[in-house]
Amino acid sequence: QLRLVESGGGLVQAGGSLRLSCAASGRNIRSYPMSWFRQRSGKEREFVGGIRWSGDNPYFADFVKDRFIISTDDAKNTVYLQMLSLVPEDTGVYYCASRNAALLSPRDLENDEYDLWGQGTQVTVSS
Repeated sequence: QLRLVESGGGLVQAGGSLRLSCAASGRNIRSYPMSWFRQRSGKEREFVGGIRWSGDNPYFADFVKDRFIISTDDAKNTVYLQMLSLVPEDTGVYYCASRNAALLSPRDLENDEYDLWGQGTQVTVSS
């Protein structure tokens, strides 16, 4: 079955950290570009960070400011989003997504035309 399952969300105080997991089944995580998006209350879904697997480093939105890290466990076919120095503005539902397409540049990861999405995991950062 082709799907992505996120986990690892929760409640954390400002300045704290969380590690989100995105476990893939039916598709190898390195076969296609993968990204993380988030949707904050009352806001449009926005790109957080992603990776094309073509030798690039992970690419992040400007608001991340070196606070987040993308890593993988290939044996578990899982992608992680390590979030450090969290602020209340990071509160939202976080989604991972996989895109069945080749992308010409890292910036193309920002386009949310992904064909496979997880169900989302809630992250709440208290002040």
